[in-house]
Amino acid sequence: MRQTELNLSEEDRSAIEAIRSKGVHQAREVNRAHVLSCLDRHIPESQIMAVLGIGRTAVWRARAAYLQGGVALAVFDVQRSGRPHQYDTNAEARVIALACSAPPKGRQRWTMVELERAARQEPGLESVSRETVRRMLKKTTSSPGAG
Repeated sequence: MRQTELNLSEEDRSAIEAIRSKGVHQAREVNRAHVLSCLDRHIPESQIMAVLGIGRTAVWRARAAYLQGGVALAVFDVQRSGRPHQYDTNAEARVIALACSAPPKGRQRWTMVELERAARQEPGLESVSRETVRRMLKKTTSSPGAG
């Protein structure tokens, strides 16, 4: 099996040790830091894979990312592209506040249709859909119109 060698600088070595030993990091990030540390200490790939329970490509990718962009690129996940949120947290808060307010006259609680109509009256929410309102409320523990 081909051994991938890696020599870390003292600064990178201390940064990786900090990730491995303290703080709150995702398991993937800690595993990648372990991989880099093991490669720096010339531990065989097969042993790294067996102890960490990862595949060969994970070892190779961590090494390649370090060589390309340093510790930050090798350990931490890169922000992924994707569709940005259409409504910010203020808009979500307004919908949630609306759901927590008193329901329309003659009703005991809000329905999704009524919430959608009321939310569309708010500035910046003119095009909000019923499904979007439902998803906004699902993020909270609130229930429309409950008491």
